[in-house]
Amino acid sequence: MKKLIQYEFRKIFKRRLTWIAVLAVLLLSFALSFSTYQNKFAFDGRNQASGRDAVEMDKAIAAKYEGVLTDEKVQQMLSELVPKSDSRGLNAIYLYQNTTQSAVAARFSDINGNWNGQSVSDVFGSEEIKIGYVDGWICASRDMTKIFLLLSFAVIIMIAPVFCTEYGGVDNIILSSRYGRSKCAAAKVIAGFLATVIITTVVVSGNMAQAFLFYGKDGLDCSILFAPLVSISEYIPFNITCGTLLRYQILLAFTGNISTAGITMIFSALCKNQMAALVASVAVYVFPAILPAAESGTLFRLATLSPLYHVLFVPIMSVSQIKDGILFAVFAIPIAVLFAIVGYLASCKIFAGHQVF
Repeated sequence: MKKLIQYEFRKIFKRRLTWIAVLAVLLLSFALSFSTYQNKFAFDGRNQASGRDAVEMDKAIAAKYEGVLTDEKVQQMLSELVPKSDSRGLNAIYLYQNTTQSAVAARFSDINGNWNGQSVSDVFGSEEIKIGYVDGWICASRDMTKIFLLLSFAVIIMIAPVFCTEYGGVDNIILSSRYGRSKCAAAKVIAGFLATVIITTVVVSGNMAQAFLFYGKDGLDCSILFAPLVSISEYIPFNITCGTLLRYQILLAFTGNISTAGITMIFSALCKNQMAALVASVAVYVFPAILPAAESGTLFRLATLSPLYHVLFVPIMSVSQIKDGILFAVFAIPIAVLFAIVGYLASCKIFAGHQVF
């Protein structure tokens, strides 16, 4: 059995399309992360910076105020960082100079740059908010969402040929052999899932390595809630740290791709050619996105458990918490197991039931 799995694994990685898809994801991953890093901008009231210098400037400003957010600290930041509108008549809430200034102005400033009367508890409730430099990790997470979506399509491209490419005569030989309907079919599925896990690990590791290289470790233990204005509408409304955010995102990358592989296995066994398997797999994969589901409804919750929403990440992470800080997103684990089991059993049965001529 081990040799059969190794043989099928090598077949997957001998295909040119597999390498093209994987290399494209890795190259786009680096290009997107580097572009985000290079386009960073910061201004401290005297000097402005971009790229690496902007990140360092933002870190230095954030370090001055890091720790638990208090009303006193809010007043200090408003006084020292937020410009007044009489400088150029600009709305202080939307004026961006650096990440800390943007974060405090978006929540505690009026349009003139003065305190809006809100306290920390008014904005965030009774929870303790630890602040620091979080912008780098939030940007890294946003970039990874795009890359993991591309990766899921690469998984479909990689897995789609597993069964259907045998339906040109080779299936007659395989299915007529002693273990063709049992071990050979199982080896294909196991090799497909193994390849999916390895590719996901490589892409996740590459992205995390880039994030550490560009932004360092700063802010991993800080809340995602005290983020610049540009991040407010894009992220999760719960008081979790950047480290927790990334752990969930990595988990969902694996559950999403394993689920996607399970779906693709079934269509690979059903369809007679690779193109049909690709089209059918992609259609089922993106279908939840077109469902007319309100965000507060049950249908939306069910839709977020689909592989697409695992990698899109924010929708499933935004669903209300279960209890004790555990997010709804943990249900992605049993869903991925279910997709893997169904994909394994269904694809093996379909392939084994294929009639030999």
